[in-house]
Amino acid sequence: MDDRSLMYQDSPQGLRRMDYCNGVQGFINFTTSIPRNFTGGGIRCPCRKCENKKYLHPDVVMMHLLHKGFMENYQYWYVHGEVFGSKRRMEETVVGSTSSASNVHEATNDNTNPYRNMIMDAMRMNQDNVSQCPIVEEEPNVDAIKFFDLLKDSDEPLWDGCTNHNKLSAVAQVFTIKSDHGLSEAGYDKIIEWARSILPEGNRLKENFYVAKSMMKPLGLGYQKINMCPNFCMLYYLENVEMIECMTCGHSRYKPRTGRGKTLMAYKKLRYFLITPKLQRLFMSPRTAEHMTWHQAHDAVEGVMVHPFDSEAWKLFNSMHPQFSVESRNVRLGLCTDGFNSFESFAAPYSCWPVILTVYKLPPGMCMRPEFMFLSIVIPGPSSPGRNIDVYL
Repeated sequence: MDDRSLMYQDSPQGLRRMDYCNGVQGFINFTTSIPRNFTGGGIRCPCRKCENKKYLHPDVVMMHLLHKGFMENYQYWYVHGEVFGSKRRMEETVVGSTSSASNVHEATNDNTNPYRNMIMDAMRMNQDNVSQCPIVEEEPNVDAIKFFDLLKDSDEPLWDGCTNHNKLSAVAQVFTIKSDHGLSEAGYDKIIEWARSILPEGNRLKENFYVAKSMMKPLGLGYQKINMCPNFCMLYYLENVEMIECMTCGHSRYKPRTGRGKTLMAYKKLRYFLITPKLQRLFMSPRTAEHMTWHQAHDAVEGVMVHPFDSEAWKLFNSMHPQFSVESRNVRLGLCTDGFNSFESFAAPYSCWPVILTVYKLPPGMCMRPEFMFLSIVIPGPSSPGRNIDVYL
């Protein structure tokens, strides 16, 4: 389909134009040339009714497209494997054999999209298990909607004709600049306002920090707020979640209400960054999964310790917990913490305690690298928890 705008043009009589029919045939040829597009013999149908939510036989998809037309804003076939920036090569696949479409796909495979891979890792998916999803006729759930929205953003150009950036890459890179240089939200908004003014008309750069943050939120891990005693005696968690005062010192959990406010405000809150999703991502990403069973094939040298695996403590743990140690995928973690003044030395004394987890399953060259040291909780100040730090560990 030389001009993708023909996807949305009908003749006055409501009949499909011949060039549109040829374009539909080209779409089917291209889609069926990519094996991962198939699930149980069906491919996603991008018609106005199905909107890529149903897997149907290619012949049925062709009939849907001829009778109902393409869904809105689907000039780039990102769900069906079209790589951003490869449109001209796709146009060569109008009406031809599937072998010509296969050649186009092979040519585009060299130009992988790192932001698409980032989404796959963040949403705990990869190219293989995306194609292995079962055929579903029902509406996608919330997570699936977020996933496909992010995939669309990772393949949609920043403006029509842009080949260097897509909607997701632009926001991700500006977020990195904000983090590296400590920009305020107001400063971020001013830069975006200026950038949008010099970009071509109709650009898709998110207009402010709030909107961009909402777009990037599904890629984050999030955290859980847990109320705690201001004297570091206990956490209001699990079986203690309904208590309203400390069982040790009797201090109230909530601050006194002022004015007409109905929301109860706790004196102090702990931030808990869930560790399970982080570990799941290590196993889901093909770049790290193979290293998570490194110790199983590691041969220790007598008298030489290159990893905690070689220590006597590790061997003692194995002898005490044989059922745990026999499974190579079970994870062993190291824990460390220290207090620091988050407002620098010249400010008022304030002691904040982050707790870091280290994944000892990884080999020596990886387990102590910053990207594999996970922040699990942040114990707030202003004072140190002292001996009561065990309450949080």
